[in-house]
Amino acid sequence: MKYTYYPGCSVSATANLYQESIDSVLPGLGIELEELDDWNCCGATAYMSVRELLSFAISARNLALAEKYHRDMVTPCSACYLVLNKTNRYCEEYPDIRKKVGQALEAGGLNYSGNIKVRHLLDVVVNDVEKEKIAGTVKKDLSALKVAPYYGCQIVRPEIGLDDPDDPQIMDELIRSVGATCVDYSMKTKCCGASLMGTDEKKALHLCKEILADAERNEAHCIITVCPLCQMNLDIYQSKVNSLFGTKFRIPVIYFTQLIGLAQGKSMKELGLGRLGVKISGEMKKIIEGA
Repeated sequence: MKYTYYPGCSVSATANLYQESIDSVLPGLGIELEELDDWNCCGATAYMSVRELLSFAISARNLALAEKYHRDMVTPCSACYLVLNKTNRYCEEYPDIRKKVGQALEAGGLNYSGNIKVRHLLDVVVNDVEKEKIAGTVKKDLSALKVAPYYGCQIVRPEIGLDDPDDPQIMDELIRSVGATCVDYSMKTKCCGASLMGTDEKKALHLCKEILADAERNEAHCIITVCPLCQMNLDIYQSKVNSLFGTKFRIPVIYFTQLIGLAQGKSMKELGLGRLGVKISGEMKKIIEGA
Protein backbone atom coordinates (compact mmCIF):
# COMPACT_ATOMS: atom_id res chain seq x y z
CA MET A 1 0.00 0.00 0.00
CA LYS A 2 1.55 3.23 -1.17
CA TYR A 3 0.60 6.74 -0.06
CA THR A 4 1.79 10.28 -0.64
CA TYR A 5 3.36 11.40 2.61
CA TYR A 6 3.04 14.88 4.05
CA PRO A 7 5.23 14.94 7.21
CA GLY A 8 4.59 18.53 8.28
CA CYS A 9 6.98 20.88 10.03
CA SER A 10 6.93 19.40 13.56
CA VAL A 11 7.69 15.82 12.54
CA SER A 12 10.57 17.12 10.43
CA ALA A 13 12.07 19.04 13.35
CA THR A 14 11.15 18.97 17.05
CA ALA A 15 9.18 15.72 16.80
CA ASN A 16 11.72 13.79 14.74
CA LEU A 17 11.50 10.86 17.17
CA TYR A 18 7.95 10.40 15.80
CA GLN A 19 9.42 10.13 12.30
CA GLU A 20 12.03 7.63 13.47
CA SER A 21 9.35 5.33 14.84
CA ILE A 22 7.28 5.72 11.66
CA ASP A 23 10.27 4.69 9.55
CA SER A 24 10.90 1.75 11.86
CA VAL A 25 7.45 0.17 12.11
CA LEU A 26 5.54 0.86 8.89
CA PRO A 27 7.51 -1.44 6.54
CA GLY A 28 6.47 -4.41 8.68
CA LEU A 29 2.83 -3.42 8.18
CA GLY A 30 3.15 -3.18 4.41
CA ILE A 31 2.74 0.60 4.33
CA GLU A 32 4.94 2.60 1.94
CA LEU A 33 5.11 6.38 2.27
CA GLU A 34 6.52 8.51 -0.53
CA GLU A 35 7.27 11.99 0.77
CA LEU A 36 5.67 14.81 -1.16
CA ASP A 37 8.35 16.70 -3.05
CA ASP A 38 8.69 20.42 -2.26
CA TRP A 39 5.95 20.44 0.38
CA ASN A 40 5.46 23.53 2.55
CA CYS A 41 3.88 24.35 5.92
CA CYS A 42 0.17 23.54 6.00
CA GLY A 43 -0.72 26.98 7.31
CA ALA A 44 -1.12 25.69 10.87
CA THR A 45 -4.09 26.19 13.14
CA ALA A 46 -2.80 29.42 14.70
CA TYR A 47 -1.91 30.94 11.33
CA MET A 48 -5.35 30.10 9.97
CA SER A 49 -6.98 32.04 12.80
CA VAL A 50 -5.07 35.19 11.80
CA ARG A 51 -4.92 35.10 7.98
CA GLU A 52 -7.35 32.41 6.93
CA LEU A 53 -7.29 32.97 3.17
CA LEU A 54 -3.49 32.92 2.98
CA SER A 55 -3.50 29.78 5.08
CA PHE A 56 -5.94 28.16 2.66
CA ALA A 57 -3.70 29.10 -0.25
CA ILE A 58 -0.48 27.66 1.13
CA SER A 59 -2.33 24.57 2.32
CA ALA A 60 -3.88 24.11 -1.11
CA ARG A 61 -0.42 24.24 -2.68
CA ASN A 62 0.36 20.93 -0.96
CA LEU A 63 -2.90 19.45 -2.21
CA ALA A 64 -2.15 20.60 -5.75
CA LEU A 65 1.34 19.09 -5.64
CA ALA A 66 -0.06 15.79 -4.36
CA GLU A 67 -2.93 15.55 -6.85
CA LYS A 68 -0.77 14.36 -9.76
CA TYR A 69 0.02 11.12 -7.89
CA HIS A 70 -3.64 10.02 -7.74
CA ARG A 71 -3.50 8.49 -4.27
CA ASP A 72 -4.40 9.41 -0.70
CA MET A 73 -2.18 11.91 1.10
CA VAL A 74 -1.24 10.85 4.63
CA THR A 75 0.01 12.99 7.51
CA PRO A 76 1.00 11.99 11.07
CA CYS A 77 0.16 15.40 12.54
CA SER A 78 -3.31 16.21 13.86
CA ALA A 79 -2.99 19.93 13.11
CA CYS A 80 -1.87 19.28 9.54
CA TYR A 81 -4.67 16.77 9.13
CA LEU A 82 -7.24 19.29 10.35
CA VAL A 83 -5.98 22.22 8.27
CA LEU A 84 -5.57 20.27 5.03
CA ASN A 85 -9.05 18.80 5.42
CA LYS A 86 -10.53 22.19 6.23
CA THR A 87 -8.92 23.64 3.10
CA ASN A 88 -10.41 20.84 1.02
CA ARG A 89 -13.86 21.34 2.48
CA TYR A 90 -13.92 25.13 2.22
CA CYS A 91 -12.68 25.12 -1.36
CA GLU A 92 -15.49 22.70 -2.21
CA GLU A 93 -18.28 24.48 -0.34
CA TYR A 94 -17.43 28.17 -0.86
CA PRO A 95 -17.01 29.33 -4.49
CA ASP A 96 -15.45 32.66 -3.52
CA ILE A 97 -12.71 30.96 -1.49
CA ARG A 98 -12.17 28.40 -4.26
CA LYS A 99 -11.76 31.20 -6.79
CA LYS A 100 -9.24 33.17 -4.73
CA VAL A 101 -7.25 30.08 -3.79
CA GLY A 102 -7.27 29.04 -7.44
CA GLN A 103 -5.86 32.42 -8.46
CA ALA A 104 -3.08 32.09 -5.91
CA LEU A 105 -2.21 28.62 -7.16
CA GLU A 106 -2.28 29.79 -10.77
CA ALA A 107 0.27 32.47 -9.93
CA GLY A 108 2.55 29.63 -8.83
CA GLY A 109 1.89 27.56 -11.92
CA LEU A 110 -0.42 25.13 -10.13
CA ASN A 111 -4.02 23.97 -10.22
CA TYR A 112 -6.09 21.94 -7.78
CA SER A 113 -9.22 20.06 -8.82
CA GLY A 114 -10.21 18.83 -5.36
CA ASN A 115 -9.40 15.16 -5.87
CA ILE A 116 -7.14 14.51 -2.90
CA LYS A 117 -8.28 12.64 0.19
CA VAL A 118 -6.30 13.67 3.27
CA ARG A 119 -5.94 10.98 5.93
CA HIS A 120 -4.27 10.71 9.30
CA LEU A 121 -1.63 8.01 9.63
CA LEU A 122 -3.62 6.42 12.47
CA ASP A 123 -6.56 5.96 10.10
CA VAL A 124 -4.34 4.21 7.56
CA VAL A 125 -2.74 1.88 10.10
CA VAL A 126 -6.03 0.83 11.70
CA ASN A 127 -8.35 0.78 8.69
CA ASP A 128 -6.11 -0.24 5.80
CA VAL A 129 -4.07 -2.90 7.60
CA GLU A 130 -5.89 -6.02 8.74
CA LYS A 131 -5.92 -6.52 12.50
CA GLU A 132 -4.49 -9.99 11.99
CA LYS A 133 -1.53 -8.52 10.14
CA ILE A 134 -0.83 -6.03 12.94
CA ALA A 135 -1.12 -8.82 15.51
CA GLY A 136 1.18 -10.95 13.36
CA THR A 137 4.03 -8.45 13.78
CA VAL A 138 3.87 -8.61 17.58
CA LYS A 139 6.93 -10.20 19.17
CA LYS A 140 6.61 -8.95 22.76
CA ASP A 141 3.92 -9.63 25.30
CA LEU A 142 2.69 -6.21 26.43
CA SER A 143 -0.49 -7.44 28.11
CA ALA A 144 0.65 -6.04 31.47
CA LEU A 145 1.18 -2.58 29.98
CA LYS A 146 -1.74 -0.23 30.70
CA VAL A 147 -1.99 2.34 27.92
CA ALA A 148 -4.22 5.44 27.90
CA PRO A 149 -5.11 6.57 24.35
CA TYR A 150 -5.09 10.36 23.94
CA TYR A 151 -6.80 11.53 20.76
CA GLY A 152 -6.80 15.24 21.45
CA CYS A 153 -9.44 17.56 20.08
CA GLN A 154 -8.57 17.68 16.37
CA ILE A 155 -8.61 14.33 14.58
CA VAL A 156 -12.12 13.32 15.68
CA ARG A 157 -13.87 16.64 15.23
CA PRO A 158 -17.44 16.10 13.92
CA GLU A 159 -16.84 17.69 10.50
CA ILE A 160 -14.05 15.18 9.76
CA GLY A 161 -15.91 12.04 10.72
CA LEU A 162 -12.94 9.77 11.43
CA ASP A 163 -14.53 8.38 14.59
CA ASP A 164 -17.07 9.16 17.26
CA PRO A 165 -16.11 12.67 18.50
CA ASP A 166 -17.12 11.89 22.10
CA ASP A 167 -15.94 8.31 22.49
CA PRO A 168 -13.55 7.35 19.67
CA GLN A 169 -12.34 3.76 19.56
CA ILE A 170 -9.86 3.64 16.68
CA MET A 171 -6.77 3.96 18.89
CA ASP A 172 -8.30 1.77 21.60
CA GLU A 173 -8.59 -1.01 19.01
CA LEU A 174 -4.97 -0.54 17.98
CA ILE A 175 -3.78 -0.87 21.58
CA ARG A 176 -5.61 -4.16 21.86
CA SER A 177 -4.30 -5.31 18.46
CA VAL A 178 -0.69 -5.08 19.69
CA GLY A 179 -1.58 -6.94 22.88
CA ALA A 180 -1.46 -4.08 25.40
CA THR A 181 -4.23 -3.21 27.88
CA CYS A 182 -6.34 -0.20 26.92
CA VAL A 183 -7.21 2.20 29.73
CA ASP A 184 -10.64 3.79 29.46
CA TYR A 185 -10.70 7.34 30.80
CA SER A 186 -12.89 10.38 30.23
CA MET A 187 -10.26 12.93 29.12
CA LYS A 188 -9.07 11.23 25.94
CA THR A 189 -10.59 13.83 23.59
CA LYS A 190 -10.10 16.95 25.73
CA CYS A 191 -7.82 19.74 24.52
CA CYS A 192 -4.27 19.79 25.92
CA GLY A 193 -3.94 23.54 25.41
CA ALA A 194 -2.23 23.19 22.03
CA SER A 195 -0.65 26.49 20.96
CA LEU A 196 -2.31 28.21 23.93
CA MET A 197 0.88 27.22 25.72
CA GLY A 198 2.55 30.13 23.93
CA THR A 199 -0.01 32.76 24.95
CA ASP A 200 -1.55 31.67 28.24
CA GLU A 201 0.72 29.03 29.72
CA LYS A 202 -1.11 28.72 33.04
CA LYS A 203 -4.41 27.83 31.40
CA ALA A 204 -2.71 25.37 29.07
CA LEU A 205 -0.90 23.72 31.98
CA HIS A 206 -4.22 23.35 33.78
CA LEU A 207 -5.67 21.52 30.78
CA CYS A 208 -2.64 19.21 30.71
CA LYS A 209 -3.00 18.56 34.44
CA GLU A 210 -6.58 17.37 34.02
CA ILE A 211 -5.59 14.88 31.30
CA LEU A 212 -2.59 13.56 33.23
CA ALA A 213 -4.60 13.27 36.45
CA ASP A 214 -7.32 11.24 34.77
CA ALA A 215 -4.79 8.88 33.21
CA GLU A 216 -3.08 8.47 36.57
CA ARG A 217 -6.39 7.81 38.39
CA ASN A 218 -7.02 5.00 35.95
CA GLU A 219 -3.56 3.53 36.62
CA ALA A 220 -2.11 4.06 33.14
CA HIS A 221 1.58 3.29 32.74
CA CYS A 222 1.77 5.65 29.76
CA ILE A 223 -0.25 7.80 27.38
CA ILE A 224 -0.08 7.38 23.61
CA THR A 225 -0.91 10.16 21.20
CA VAL A 226 -1.01 10.90 17.48
CA CYS A 227 -0.02 14.58 17.51
CA PRO A 228 3.40 16.25 17.93
CA LEU A 229 1.96 19.25 19.75
CA CYS A 230 -0.11 17.12 22.13
CA GLN A 231 2.93 14.97 22.85
CA MET A 232 5.08 18.01 23.57
CA ASN A 233 2.53 19.63 25.88
CA LEU A 234 1.89 16.50 27.94
CA ASP A 235 5.52 15.36 27.98
CA ILE A 236 7.89 18.33 27.98
CA TYR A 237 5.62 20.52 30.11
CA GLN A 238 4.83 17.81 32.65
CA SER A 239 7.50 19.13 35.02
CA LYS A 240 5.93 22.60 34.85
CA VAL A 241 2.53 21.09 35.63
CA ASN A 242 4.04 19.46 38.72
CA SER A 243 5.73 22.69 39.78
CA LEU A 244 2.60 24.82 39.37
CA PHE A 245 0.04 22.46 40.88
CA GLY A 246 2.13 20.46 43.34
CA THR A 247 1.49 17.20 41.50
CA LYS A 248 3.99 14.37 41.05
CA PHE A 249 3.18 13.06 37.57
CA ARG A 250 5.78 10.82 35.94
CA ILE A 251 3.75 9.50 33.01
CA PRO A 252 5.64 8.84 29.76
CA VAL A 253 3.80 10.20 26.71
CA ILE A 254 4.67 8.31 23.54
CA TYR A 255 3.48 8.15 19.95
CA PHE A 256 1.20 5.35 18.80
CA THR A 257 3.88 4.22 16.36
CA GLN A 258 6.33 3.85 19.23
CA LEU A 259 3.89 1.53 20.98
CA ILE A 260 3.61 -0.56 17.82
CA GLY A 261 7.41 -0.63 17.64
CA LEU A 262 7.70 -1.88 21.21
CA ALA A 263 5.26 -4.66 20.43
CA GLN A 264 7.32 -5.52 17.33
CA GLY A 265 10.37 -5.95 19.51
CA LYS A 266 12.14 -2.76 18.41
CA SER A 267 14.63 -1.24 20.83
CA MET A 268 13.88 1.94 22.74
CA LYS A 269 16.82 3.61 20.99
CA GLU A 270 15.54 2.64 17.56
CA LEU A 271 12.16 4.18 18.40
CA GLY A 272 13.58 7.40 19.86
CA LEU A 273 12.15 6.60 23.30
CA GLY A 274 15.34 7.62 25.07
CA ARG A 275 14.69 11.25 24.13
CA LEU A 276 11.37 11.70 25.90
CA GLY A 277 11.04 14.47 28.46
CA VAL A 278 9.57 12.01 30.97
CA LYS A 279 11.80 8.95 30.80
CA ILE A 280 10.42 5.44 30.73
CA SER A 281 11.25 3.93 34.10
CA GLY A 282 9.82 1.94 36.98
CA GLU A 283 7.07 -0.58 36.29
CA MET A 284 6.70 0.38 32.62
CA LYS A 285 10.39 -0.22 31.95
CA LYS A 286 10.24 -3.59 33.75
CA ILE A 287 7.27 -4.63 31.63
CA ILE A 288 9.01 -3.63 28.39
CA GLU A 289 12.35 -5.18 29.25
CA GLY A 290 10.79 -8.31 30.68
CA ALA A 291 8.35 -8.86 27.85
